[in-house]
Amino acid sequence: MITSAQLKALIEALSATVAAHAAELTDLDSAIGDGDHGANMKRGFDAVAGEADAISAKPEAEALKAIGTKLVMTVGGASGPLYGTLFLTLGKELTVSPDDYPAALRRAVDAVAARGKSAYGQKTMLDVLYPVAEAVEANKSKAEIVAVAHDAVAATRDRKAIRGRASFLGDRSIGHIDPGARSSALLVEAVAGVL
Repeated sequence: MITSAQLKALIEALSATVAAHAAELTDLDSAIGDGDHGANMKRGFDAVAGEADAISAKPEAEALKAIGTKLVMTVGGASGPLYGTLFLTLGKELTVSPDDYPAALRRAVDAVAARGKSAYGQKTMLDVLYPVAEAVEANKSKAEIVAVAHDAVAATRDRKAIRGRASFLGDRSIGHIDPGARSSALLVEAVAGVL
């Protein structure tokens, strides 16, 4: 179980990481999307951080659901519902099976895939989340999980976007890093740095 202090540190780390990389995420999104990913993510995680005390006082599963709800309400664009679904589903799954983090993460990633009507390999955040879920299931170390996330981001450069706004570019999406994959890897790294 994650303690209240860890939850608060986690929220602060997520918010700080997104803020530090907001311009980078916007630049990545400007190349193949609508250029608002960094600003949207920062707005959402700033809103979560603004309620860090109240959220971290909740039990772990309820805190994750509160984070997800706040992200849905504040991030905007496609990322709000997708990241919101990730955290909401994590919370719901940990309510049922409090100690089974690998299974909870797998089901949360599957929920994101269902919500976005997407799959691994389509140049989306799933290209990071699925390899990370597999690494967690394989009981990899934190350093290995972070490395998997960053390697997965790099792999999106050579993929053609099949889903999301970048898919409208067709072959022109090849050669660019997916911004959702990059933000996912940043969040994974922030989580690994706290837990």
